[in-house]
Amino acid sequence: MSPAIVFEHVSFAYGDGRVVVEHLDLEIAAGELFALVGRSGAGKSTLLRLVNRLTLPMGGRVLVDGRDTREWEPIALRRRIGFVQQDVGLFPHMTVAENIGLLARIEQWPPERLTARIAELLTLVSLPLDLRDRWPDELSGGQQQRVGVARALMLDPPILLMDEPFGALDPLTRLALRREFRHLQSSLRKTVIIVTHDMLEAFELGDRIGTIDESRLVAVGTRRDLEASPHPIVRALMATLQTQPS
Repeated sequence: MSPAIVFEHVSFAYGDGRVVVEHLDLEIAAGELFALVGRSGAGKSTLLRLVNRLTLPMGGRVLVDGRDTREWEPIALRRRIGFVQQDVGLFPHMTVAENIGLLARIEQWPPERLTARIAELLTLVSLPLDLRDRWPDELSGGQQQRVGVARALMLDPPILLMDEPFGALDPLTRLALRREFRHLQSSLRKTVIIVTHDMLEAFELGDRIGTIDESRLVAVGTRRDLEASPHPIVRALMATLQTQPS
């Protein structure tokens, strides 16, 4: 099976000349959950933007399902990609159901199909059906994040991009949600790239973990691979595990 996402010698720099991705090569298999770790500003979020064509590489190319992102029609590409971010981004003037079903309404789904899919997704992310008519500010942080995941799954995209999705939550809620998401992924088998600063989260969620530092991917592999890595930034990130609750 061909990989779902491929970075081929990809480079990207901002207008001020600051390089954030340099000569990066990486393949992510269909159905793999790939966790990306590194310090702030190392280029992690830029990699997500390169996948859904919010950013185009200045060198090399990014392939999604075997096609260069430059060749994809942007809207068609993004319909195949769900996105979950740290601040969730729920629309405050829309109910839970309206937020979840936004993309399906744009696609002009019939009401019966829309209602059934929203109910299916609420159950999938462990939210009671009676929350569908609530407003976002009536929900806890954990509930809002579940709604964000449900919205990203609305059109059943094969790829999910997750940018620090649990970072704004308290430690106990974060722990519960990442374990719920791992269970969810075991049944859905989406291709997922999740950006995190939390090594414990990366190890708990990721089939493989990539470490990016100073614009380069310096280590890729399983937890055992990273534990054996001599790279200074990998060693520093591994040291943070001693201060994290399990």
